[in-house]
Order: sequence, then C-alpha cells, then structure tokens
Amino acid sequence: MQDEVSVEKSIEPQPSTSDTEPSTEPINAPAMNAEAAAARKELLRLAMKAFRKRLKLTILDDESRLGRGPMSGGSKSSVIAITPPNQFPRDVWEELAEQGKIKRAGRGVYELTE
Repeated sequence: MQDEVSVEKSIEPQPSTSDTEPSTEPINAPAMNAEAAAARKELLRLAMKAFRKRLKLTILDDESRLGRGPMSGGSKSSVIAITPPNQFPRDVWEELAEQGKIKRAGRGVYELTE
C-alpha cells in the first residue's frame, strides 16, 4: 500500500518556473510581424497599381479631349504627374516615393519614375 501512495504522488505534475512566470513576448510575435509586413507589401502593390491606372486614364482623357484642330493628328498628352488616388493614406505615397517607385512633383502631386 505504501508503494501505491508513493507512485500516485510522483505522477502529480510539479509546477515549473516557466509556467509561473508571465512571458513578456507574444507567443506568435515573428508570425505577426511577418503577416504585418506581408499586408503592408500588398497594400503598396495595390497602391502602385491604382496610381498607374489613374495616370493612364488621365493621359488618355487629356489626349482625347475636344478642341484640337479638325485637321490635326492630335497631340501627345502633357500630363506627367497626378494627385494620387485618395483610397490610400498619404504615408503609403510617401513610402513609395522613398522606395523610388514614384517621385514627388510638389504639392501632393507625384509622377512615375519609369
């Protein structure tokens, strides 16, 4: 009977020091940072796509305007910079400018650097 009691006592879990001390780091900190970086990269990609599309449509609109001579062959657009789409915050455009993908043209207007 003594042996059974000693066996039962040895099966009980002993509290460890790592269980009693609270952890200061989140459990999935690297995974959360990777997810945030991936989300930011996707946001920048979508912002560039929207910028290119807005620039293309602005240029097409300028080239197809009425008011040029009827016998002329038209002319190239003089649009080189636009106000970026307002669906994205200003810090996105600033970050793209720092990366060199777009260039600041002044007063909230940006141009493509291709």
